[in-house]
Amino acid sequence: MGFRIYFILIVCCFIFSPSVSAEVPLKAAFIRDHQLWMVEGDKEHKLTTGRHVFSPKWSHDGRFIAYLDGDENGEKTYLYVYDTKQKESYQPYETIETGNFQWSPVSNQIAYIAGGVLNVTKTVNGRPKGFQNVSLGVSDFVWFPNGKEFIVSTQASLLPTGWGPIHLFKVPVDAKLDVNKITPFYTIQTNTSDLFAIDANYFQWSADYKWVSFLAIPTASLANDSNTLCVLSFKGNQFQAVGKMLWYQEWIKWAPNENKLAYISGEGRFLVENKKMTIADIPISSQQKEYTPKGYVDLDLDWLSQDEVIVARAKENKEWNEGPVPTMFSSLYVINIKSGEQKQITFPKSNEVDSKPQVIGSYITWYREGKHGDVWMKKGINGHADLWLKDIDEAPVFFTNS
Repeated sequence: MGFRIYFILIVCCFIFSPSVSAEVPLKAAFIRDHQLWMVEGDKEHKLTTGRHVFSPKWSHDGRFIAYLDGDENGEKTYLYVYDTKQKESYQPYETIETGNFQWSPVSNQIAYIAGGVLNVTKTVNGRPKGFQNVSLGVSDFVWFPNGKEFIVSTQASLLPTGWGPIHLFKVPVDAKLDVNKITPFYTIQTNTSDLFAIDANYFQWSADYKWVSFLAIPTASLANDSNTLCVLSFKGNQFQAVGKMLWYQEWIKWAPNENKLAYISGEGRFLVENKKMTIADIPISSQQKEYTPKGYVDLDLDWLSQDEVIVARAKENKEWNEGPVPTMFSSLYVINIKSGEQKQITFPKSNEVDSKPQVIGSYITWYREGKHGDVWMKKGINGHADLWLKDIDEAPVFFTNS
């Protein structure tokens, strides 16, 4: 009798255990207890000790993970690289202090901004090592898809007549501070009734690389409540302001195969109301469409397919107007932007928050916050939800071959 009970308990544990098979082909970098970790399927590997890690990013081929190491407040952050082949962390150049870096889309080269100077790493024995100056006066940047050039932005200047325009430039990787190699790309006239901004940040290319989106950001106090989502064509000859939103980069996602831009529109720094999942066809030729039902807010998003978007949705809280900002207890919904059909696909407990949806191939992952921060996943919208990563600091960063 005792053996039978024991056997039943084992079977129940196996059936109801929230685990994921080793066959799940997901590879990600993540942070747990401020340290860098890597996971492949169900195999976790701790990569650092004694650090305070921020912003891990994969190289294009998955060999390297660049990350920032700094103090608890992130006030001083230094660039490091973990080499998965040699299984070691190193600094590409000692004392590189930066908060803004990006891997090349075609090589193991890192571009970063330090003190307003855009630099790129050299390559030594196949590893990013050393550095070379590219351009002065840079606020933000993005690689061109060919890996040979950048779009860089410069912050507007305050003149006696008001703020000047934001200048964007096209800069070759080998410019080496030679101003004769740098050419104007586009000038954003921002001191207008429709668009006021002093900087351009968070550049993202469309799937076909014909458009680049970015946020036009006003002065600090205004930027907390409203920024302007903009798009610019690959040649720098077509510019459009798309809509108003907060400054969360993850709230802007291009469709996987079309020039459609999904974003969370709405002004106001608090997330309790006026946050709508919106689709804009680029270039904008017709009215944009909002998909968030009345009485709700959408707070994160990702594309599931060409016609479906996943959002993190919570009920509005218009009653709140003072005191601690309330937690918005969101769960995930899938929206069919053609039919308008909407369906809830995750069901957290009443004290849990589901956010940060990420679609990796046929898998949907999300970050669930409760007593701890965990990552859950399912295969397709009708798949079984499984716990994948336990007790991690934030959503993981996936390596994909795309």
